[in-house]
Amino acid sequence: MKSTATLSREECAELFGALSLAAGAEIMRHHALGIAARQKADSSPVTDADEAAEAIILKGLSDGAPGIQVIAEESAAKGLCGAAAGPDFILVDPLDGTREFVAGHEDFTVNIALIRQGVPIAGAVYAPALGRLWIAGKTCFAINVMAGEGMPPRKRWRPVHARPGDPENLVALVSRSHLNARSTAELARIGAKEQRSMGSSLKFCVLAEGGADVYPRFGPTMEWDTAAGDAVLRAAGGIVLGEDHKPMRYGLPEREFRNCGFVAWGDPALASRRGAK
Repeated sequence: MKSTATLSREECAELFGALSLAAGAEIMRHHALGIAARQKADSSPVTDADEAAEAIILKGLSDGAPGIQVIAEESAAKGLCGAAAGPDFILVDPLDGTREFVAGHEDFTVNIALIRQGVPIAGAVYAPALGRLWIAGKTCFAINVMAGEGMPPRKRWRPVHARPGDPENLVALVSRSHLNARSTAELARIGAKEQRSMGSSLKFCVLAEGGADVYPRFGPTMEWDTAAGDAVLRAAGGIVLGEDHKPMRYGLPEREFRNCGFVAWGDPALASRRGAK
Protein backbone atom coordinates (compact mmCIF):
# COMPACT_ATOMS: atom_id res chain seq x y z
CA MET A 1 0.00 0.00 0.00
CA LYS A 2 1.06 3.56 -0.65
CA SER A 3 1.59 6.13 2.08
CA THR A 4 0.21 9.65 1.86
CA ALA A 5 3.70 10.76 0.79
CA THR A 6 3.26 8.82 -2.46
CA LEU A 7 -0.52 9.18 -2.86
CA SER A 8 -1.60 12.25 -4.83
CA ARG A 9 -4.04 14.67 -3.24
CA GLU A 10 -6.76 13.28 -5.48
CA GLU A 11 -5.95 9.71 -4.46
CA CYS A 12 -6.07 10.71 -0.79
CA ALA A 13 -9.44 12.39 -1.33
CA GLU A 14 -10.84 9.28 -3.03
CA LEU A 15 -9.52 7.02 -0.23
CA PHE A 16 -11.04 9.31 2.39
CA GLY A 17 -14.32 9.34 0.48
CA ALA A 18 -14.48 5.56 0.39
CA LEU A 19 -13.75 5.31 4.12
CA SER A 20 -16.36 7.97 4.86
CA LEU A 21 -18.95 5.93 2.99
CA ALA A 22 -18.09 2.81 4.97
CA ALA A 23 -18.23 4.73 8.25
CA GLY A 24 -21.50 6.36 7.21
CA ALA A 25 -23.10 2.97 6.60
CA GLU A 26 -22.12 1.90 10.13
CA ILE A 27 -23.52 5.14 11.57
CA MET A 28 -26.86 4.58 9.84
CA ARG A 29 -26.93 0.97 11.10
CA HIS A 30 -26.64 2.27 14.65
CA HIS A 31 -29.22 4.94 13.88
CA ALA A 32 -31.74 2.26 12.95
CA LEU A 33 -31.05 0.35 16.18
CA GLY A 34 -31.61 3.40 18.38
CA ILE A 35 -29.23 5.98 19.81
CA ALA A 36 -27.96 6.12 23.39
CA ALA A 37 -25.56 8.97 24.16
CA ARG A 38 -22.98 9.09 26.94
CA GLN A 39 -20.92 12.02 28.21
CA LYS A 40 -17.18 12.32 27.71
CA ALA A 41 -14.87 14.02 30.19
CA ASP A 42 -15.34 17.35 28.38
CA SER A 43 -19.15 16.98 28.71
CA SER A 44 -19.63 16.46 24.97
CA PRO A 45 -21.80 13.51 23.87
CA VAL A 46 -20.53 10.27 22.35
CA THR A 47 -22.41 7.23 21.05
CA ASP A 48 -21.56 3.71 19.97
CA ALA A 49 -21.89 4.99 16.39
CA ASP A 50 -19.02 7.48 16.89
CA GLU A 51 -16.72 4.75 18.16
CA ALA A 52 -17.70 2.12 15.58
CA ALA A 53 -17.28 4.57 12.70
CA GLU A 54 -13.86 5.62 13.99
CA ALA A 55 -12.71 1.99 14.18
CA ILE A 56 -13.64 1.49 10.51
CA ILE A 57 -11.78 4.63 9.44
CA LEU A 58 -8.66 3.84 11.46
CA LYS A 59 -8.48 0.33 10.01
CA GLY A 60 -8.94 1.69 6.50
CA LEU A 61 -6.24 4.32 6.96
CA SER A 62 -3.85 1.71 8.37
CA ASP A 63 -4.37 -0.39 5.25
CA GLY A 64 -4.61 2.36 2.64
CA ALA A 65 -2.14 4.97 3.94
CA PRO A 66 0.16 3.25 6.44
CA GLY A 67 2.82 5.02 8.40
CA ILE A 68 1.18 8.40 8.85
CA GLN A 69 0.06 9.79 12.20
CA VAL A 70 -3.72 9.85 12.69
CA ILE A 71 -5.44 12.11 15.20
CA ALA A 72 -9.01 10.91 15.70
CA GLU A 73 -11.54 12.46 18.06
CA GLU A 74 -12.58 9.46 20.11
CA SER A 75 -9.04 8.07 20.39
CA ALA A 76 -7.85 11.52 21.49
CA ALA A 77 -10.60 11.64 24.12
CA LYS A 78 -9.20 8.41 25.58
CA GLY A 79 -5.64 9.76 25.62
CA LEU A 80 -4.51 7.50 22.77
CA CYS A 81 -3.17 10.32 20.57
CA GLY A 82 -0.20 12.55 21.29
CA ALA A 83 -0.53 16.27 21.94
CA ALA A 84 1.68 17.17 18.97
CA ALA A 85 1.57 16.38 15.27
CA GLY A 86 4.23 15.80 12.64
CA PRO A 87 4.51 17.68 9.34
CA ASP A 88 1.99 15.28 7.74
CA PHE A 89 -0.96 13.88 9.68
CA ILE A 90 -4.60 12.94 9.26
CA LEU A 91 -7.49 14.37 11.28
CA VAL A 92 -10.63 12.28 11.76
CA ASP A 93 -14.01 13.18 13.19
CA PRO A 94 -16.00 9.96 12.75
CA LEU A 95 -19.34 11.61 13.56
CA ASP A 96 -19.38 15.40 13.50
CA GLY A 97 -22.62 16.76 14.87
CA THR A 98 -23.29 14.09 17.47
CA ARG A 99 -25.84 16.38 19.13
CA GLU A 100 -27.75 16.62 15.84
CA PHE A 101 -27.47 12.84 15.39
CA VAL A 102 -28.89 12.19 18.88
CA ALA A 103 -31.66 14.78 18.38
CA GLY A 104 -32.84 13.09 15.18
CA HIS A 105 -31.61 15.73 12.71
CA GLU A 106 -29.96 14.76 9.42
CA ASP A 107 -27.07 17.27 9.39
CA PHE A 108 -24.27 15.14 10.81
CA THR A 109 -21.15 14.16 8.90
CA VAL A 110 -18.04 12.00 8.70
CA ASN A 111 -14.86 14.11 8.35
CA ILE A 112 -11.37 13.02 7.23
CA ALA A 113 -8.55 15.40 6.21
CA LEU A 114 -4.86 15.25 5.36
CA ILE A 115 -2.76 18.06 6.83
CA ARG A 116 0.60 18.92 5.31
CA GLN A 117 2.76 21.60 6.94
CA GLY A 118 -0.30 22.98 8.72
CA VAL A 119 -2.51 23.14 5.62
CA PRO A 120 -5.50 20.86 4.83
CA ILE A 121 -4.65 19.62 1.32
CA ALA A 122 -7.15 16.77 0.91
CA GLY A 123 -10.41 15.92 2.60
CA ALA A 124 -13.76 14.20 2.55
CA VAL A 125 -17.05 15.13 4.22
CA TYR A 126 -19.94 12.68 4.04
CA ALA A 127 -23.51 13.30 5.23
CA PRO A 128 -24.91 9.74 5.37
CA ALA A 129 -28.51 10.72 6.21
CA LEU A 130 -28.54 13.06 3.19
CA GLY A 131 -26.63 10.80 0.79
CA ARG A 132 -24.14 13.56 -0.05
CA LEU A 133 -20.36 13.26 -0.25
CA TRP A 134 -17.83 16.03 -0.88
CA ILE A 135 -14.22 15.17 -1.65
CA ALA A 136 -11.37 17.56 -2.28
CA GLY A 137 -7.80 17.40 -3.47
CA LYS A 138 -6.92 20.15 -5.92
CA THR A 139 -10.56 20.15 -7.08
CA CYS A 140 -13.75 19.89 -5.04
CA PHE A 141 -16.40 17.38 -6.10
CA ALA A 142 -19.92 16.77 -4.80
CA ILE A 143 -21.31 13.25 -5.19
CA ASN A 144 -24.78 11.84 -4.53
CA VAL A 145 -24.25 8.45 -2.90
CA MET A 146 -26.26 6.61 -0.27
CA ALA A 147 -24.78 4.98 2.79
CA GLY A 148 -23.80 1.41 2.01
CA GLU A 149 -22.82 2.09 -1.59
CA GLY A 150 -19.21 1.95 -2.73
CA MET A 151 -17.29 4.89 -4.12
CA PRO A 152 -19.11 5.92 -7.34
CA PRO A 153 -17.33 6.12 -10.71
CA ARG A 154 -15.90 9.48 -11.71
CA LYS A 155 -18.71 10.22 -14.14
CA ARG A 156 -20.91 10.75 -11.07
CA TRP A 157 -18.53 13.27 -9.50
CA ARG A 158 -19.70 16.86 -10.01
CA PRO A 159 -17.08 19.62 -9.67
CA VAL A 160 -18.30 22.52 -7.53
CA HIS A 161 -17.08 26.03 -6.84
CA ALA A 162 -17.98 28.69 -4.30
CA ARG A 163 -19.90 31.69 -5.63
CA PRO A 164 -18.86 35.35 -5.88
CA GLY A 165 -20.31 37.19 -2.90
CA ASP A 166 -22.87 39.98 -3.23
CA PRO A 167 -22.01 42.37 -0.37
CA GLU A 168 -25.59 43.68 -0.33
CA ASN A 169 -27.21 40.25 -0.03
CA LEU A 170 -24.93 38.08 2.08
CA VAL A 171 -26.31 34.73 3.21
CA ALA A 172 -24.72 33.48 6.44
CA LEU A 173 -24.66 30.02 7.95
CA VAL A 174 -24.70 29.58 11.72
CA SER A 175 -24.38 26.67 14.10
CA ARG A 176 -27.68 25.22 15.28
CA SER A 177 -26.25 24.04 18.61
CA HIS A 178 -23.39 26.46 19.31
CA LEU A 179 -24.36 29.99 18.21
CA ASN A 180 -22.98 32.45 20.77
CA ALA A 181 -22.93 36.21 21.36
CA ARG A 182 -19.58 36.80 19.67
CA SER A 183 -20.61 34.94 16.51
CA THR A 184 -23.89 36.88 16.50
CA ALA A 185 -22.01 40.17 16.81
CA GLU A 186 -19.77 39.19 13.89
CA LEU A 187 -22.83 38.45 11.76
CA ALA A 188 -24.13 41.94 12.49
CA ARG A 189 -20.76 43.53 11.70
CA ILE A 190 -20.45 41.65 8.42
CA GLY A 191 -23.96 42.75 7.47
CA ALA A 192 -25.53 39.38 6.67
CA LYS A 193 -29.04 39.80 5.24
CA GLU A 194 -30.11 36.20 5.84
CA GLN A 195 -29.12 33.51 8.34
CA ARG A 196 -29.57 29.75 8.04
CA SER A 197 -28.81 27.36 10.88
CA MET A 198 -27.43 23.85 10.48
CA GLY A 199 -25.13 21.43 12.24
CA SER A 200 -21.72 19.91 11.62
CA SER A 201 -19.22 20.60 8.83
CA LEU A 202 -22.06 20.78 6.29
CA LYS A 203 -21.75 24.55 6.55
CA PHE A 204 -18.36 24.47 4.80
CA CYS A 205 -19.82 22.28 2.06
CA VAL A 206 -22.79 24.58 1.45
CA LEU A 207 -20.32 27.46 1.02
CA ALA A 208 -18.25 25.30 -1.34
CA GLU A 209 -21.29 24.62 -3.53
CA GLY A 210 -22.28 28.28 -3.71
CA GLY A 211 -25.31 27.93 -1.45
CA ALA A 212 -24.27 30.68 0.97
CA ASP A 213 -21.51 33.25 1.51
CA VAL A 214 -20.12 33.24 5.04
CA TYR A 215 -19.93 31.17 8.22
CA PRO A 216 -18.53 32.80 11.39
CA ARG A 217 -17.69 30.60 14.36
CA PHE A 218 -16.20 31.94 17.59
CA GLY A 219 -17.29 29.17 19.94
CA PRO A 220 -14.89 26.34 20.85
CA THR A 221 -14.06 23.84 18.11
CA MET A 222 -11.37 21.23 17.58
CA GLU A 223 -9.26 20.74 14.48
CA TRP A 224 -11.00 17.47 13.55
CA ASP A 225 -14.29 19.44 13.50
CA THR A 226 -13.13 21.78 10.74
CA ALA A 227 -10.17 20.39 8.76
CA ALA A 228 -12.11 18.31 6.22
CA GLY A 229 -14.64 21.08 5.60
CA ASP A 230 -11.78 23.57 5.31
CA ALA A 231 -10.12 21.33 2.69
CA VAL A 232 -13.38 21.12 0.75
CA LEU A 233 -13.94 24.88 0.85
CA ARG A 234 -10.35 25.74 -0.13
CA ALA A 235 -10.54 23.38 -3.12
CA ALA A 236 -13.78 25.09 -4.14
CA GLY A 237 -12.11 28.51 -4.14
CA GLY A 238 -13.09 29.69 -0.65
CA ILE A 239 -11.07 30.56 2.43
CA VAL A 240 -11.20 30.14 6.21
CA LEU A 241 -9.63 33.01 8.14
CA GLY A 242 -8.58 32.71 11.77
CA GLU A 243 -8.56 35.51 14.31
CA ASP A 244 -5.17 36.63 12.98
CA HIS A 245 -6.86 37.34 9.61
CA LYS A 246 -4.76 34.59 8.00
CA PRO A 247 -5.82 31.20 6.59
CA MET A 248 -6.43 28.64 9.34
CA ARG A 249 -3.51 26.40 10.21
CA TYR A 250 -3.55 23.01 11.88
CA GLY A 251 -1.30 21.03 14.20
CA LEU A 252 0.13 23.99 16.14
CA PRO A 253 1.60 22.44 19.32
CA GLU A 254 0.61 25.28 21.62
CA ARG A 255 -3.08 24.75 20.77
CA GLU A 256 -3.23 20.95 21.25
CA PHE A 257 -5.69 20.62 18.33
CA ARG A 258 -7.99 23.39 19.57
CA ASN A 259 -9.05 25.95 16.98
CA CYS A 260 -9.15 29.69 17.36
CA GLY A 261 -12.27 31.53 16.22
CA PHE A 262 -12.70 31.78 12.47
CA VAL A 263 -14.79 33.08 9.61
CA ALA A 264 -15.26 30.89 6.52
CA TRP A 265 -15.93 32.71 3.25
CA GLY A 266 -16.93 31.46 -0.16
CA ASP A 267 -15.40 34.49 -1.86
CA PRO A 268 -11.84 35.42 -0.75
CA ALA A 269 -12.12 38.85 -2.42
CA LEU A 270 -15.15 39.63 -0.29
CA ALA A 271 -13.36 38.26 2.76
CA SER A 272 -10.57 40.79 2.25
CA ARG A 273 -13.12 43.62 2.29
CA ARG A 274 -15.45 42.32 5.00
CA GLY A 275 -13.11 40.05 6.99
CA ALA A 276 -12.96 39.94 10.79
CA LYS A 277 -11.49 43.03 12.40
